[in-house]
Amino acid sequence: MKENEQIVEKIVEGIQERKGKRIVIVNLNKLKDAPCSYFVICEGDSNIHVNAIALSIKDWVSEQIKVKPYANDGFENKEWIAMDYGQIIVHVFQRPYRAFYNLEHLWADAELTKLADVL
Repeated sequence: MKENEQIVEKIVEGIQERKGKRIVIVNLNKLKDAPCSYFVICEGDSNIHVNAIALSIKDWVSEQIKVKPYANDGFENKEWIAMDYGQIIVHVFQRPYRAFYNLEHLWADAELTKLADVL
């Protein structure tokens, strides 16, 4: 099993490859009863952009470190795509859905790392 930090790093690279925006890494390791170790959250501008980001993550992580998601959901409507990498869950949102679900606020007691957008 690859180290979680390495998988998170490659997920972020996959997001940045397609100019995903407002990337936040939510480290849940210190929280009791957390559903996983990390969330990686980002957004795209449209359903096409969200789809491209999610496919980039899937391809990038697979090619770089030979890890594939156990499951994914949301490719049908492309408003919110979730990808399950075991102890890491990736959330790729369109902006209005990210604002509505506000996962960063829900897990605000976790360690949040906000990354600058790639221009």
